[in-house]
Amino acid sequence: MSTIANCPTCGSTSKIKEKDGKIIYEAVQNEEAFKKIGQLKIAMEKFKTKAETLEKELKKIKLKK
Repeated sequence: MSTIANCPTCGSTSKIKEKDGKIIYEAVQNEEAFKKIGQLKIAMEKFKTKAETLEKELKKIKLKK
């Protein structure tokens, strides 16, 4: 997921990318896009947690056999 921060130059909300050791700020043009990025991060965390739980359950089932 993209890391979001305020640009030190213009103060806008930006996505941070790192290329060749340099940090690049890419402005998020729309406030709705910024909200959507936040929602996607939350959704990905929920999915990750659920997947980890299912992996643990699967390991327990395999060990019982």
